[in-house]
Amino acid sequence: MANIENETYRYGLVGKDISYSFSKGYFTKKFADLGLEHYSYENFDLRHIGEFPKLLNQGNDLKGLNVTIPYKEEVIPFLSGLEGAARHIGAVNTIQFQDRKEVVGHNTDAYGFRNSLEPFLKKHHQAALILGTGGASKAVAYVFNNLGIAYRFVSRNPGKGQLGYPEIDGAILEKSTIVVNCTPLGTFPKVDQKPPIPYSLLTPRHLLYDLIYNPSKTAFLLGGEAQGTAITNGLRMLELQAEKAWEIWNQ
Repeated sequence: MANIENETYRYGLVGKDISYSFSKGYFTKKFADLGLEHYSYENFDLRHIGEFPKLLNQGNDLKGLNVTIPYKEEVIPFLSGLEGAARHIGAVNTIQFQDRKEVVGHNTDAYGFRNSLEPFLKKHHQAALILGTGGASKAVAYVFNNLGIAYRFVSRNPGKGQLGYPEIDGAILEKSTIVVNCTPLGTFPKVDQKPPIPYSLLTPRHLLYDLIYNPSKTAFLLGGEAQGTAITNGLRMLELQAEKAWEIWNQ
């Protein structure tokens, strides 16, 4: 019988161009703090989703994965099934290996977003704009649905029922007092970029939430702060979703 003390536990992040990743540093420190010597966390930087099945077959020491841009939706066809919020959202950021035949997708982004957002909410926060239409934006929309907050997606190439950036005017911003950036615009090192909204029309009644955490104050958040808005970045969301993922992996 194999010595269980020598068993290795590998975790990692699936994404593209993810050298900047929060997750690797977070879990590496967590494992060290908990004295988990045989645990490791690594970045699986895939050039395309076709490389994902090879990763899944690396061995029994692979115990759990996180998923980030641009694969939160693309991994779904390779999974055995979806649990909880992931089924409703249609995007996965956590993968649980129940055994080598059952690879299950979860979404802990929604948990992280909701619990990091709620401390900032006030009574007048009744409607929101979601900038971007990727996997993370779907988790944000899921939370707004559960909170009873109306929302509209904003996209460079708007689909049915969505807004284009040139359509955002004073009337829309007067009603939509929460603005969430789900795009990568402003991520380090391209810190001067920001979504093209009319920042001069923002007011202290607005709340700007950026899912980006590096830099801590993006150009998007700085644009709102200059108008007196409340602002918050995505760091707390990342911490919360990471802890929820850890809970799922240890079920």
